[in-house]
Amino acid sequence: MHHLPFTFRRATLETCTQATGTVVVIDVLRAFSTAAYAFAAGAERILLVGEVEEALALKQRLPGALIIGEVNGFSVPGFDFCNSPTQIVSQDLYGRTLIQRTTAGTQGVVRSWQAQHLLAASLCNARATAEYLRRLAPTVITFVITGQHAEGGGEEDAACADYIEALLSGQHPAPEPFIQRVRESPTARKFLALGSPDFPPSDLEYCTAVDRFAFAMVVSRTGDLFVLRAIPPSAQS
Repeated sequence: MHHLPFTFRRATLETCTQATGTVVVIDVLRAFSTAAYAFAAGAERILLVGEVEEALALKQRLPGALIIGEVNGFSVPGFDFCNSPTQIVSQDLYGRTLIQRTTAGTQGVVRSWQAQHLLAASLCNARATAEYLRRLAPTVITFVITGQHAEGGGEEDAACADYIEALLSGQHPAPEPFIQRVRESPTARKFLALGSPDFPPSDLEYCTAVDRFAFAMVVSRTGDLFVLRAIPPSAQS
């Protein structure tokens, strides 16, 4: 029998506080898709926080920093952008520091404080994340399915975890079934049903652009800050 080199585990926002070792926090709709587009637009680093007040206080401390984020998906007074790739994709963020606060994704990062290696991922950079993990070669990888809660949900994040697992297992998965799972998820329906500028249908297109970016997104701890950076393949050796 062929034994896989990795053991895969799953956690939620409730259980990720116990996760140790290598942890990959997944938020497809939309935090870590938005973050990926922000790095592609030139952002230097993204400070991930749990609370709105924290984000606003950080902005006071860091002149020139911009806040991206939402509460329950909707834009927040005092934030520069909603948590939307559509709003970010046309921006010039070269060299900027961003601060991100979201209801699911950034919570998964700040709660996974026991992780030794901590990554943020979405479908946009899934293959790059798998490559980074392959080089890191941990025994166990825990995926935090940030959209999952007591009443269900998180299908879009589980799809991303399944895709990364398939890549790490040596498979060559076609992206289409995973894209379909995202589009049919309850979270995705909001973008089609609400008709709100905070939920543009174009976000679904951006968030399902599988493997669009060739960088992993790695979290480091600097004092009390969780700092997210894009790590290109050339820097992963």
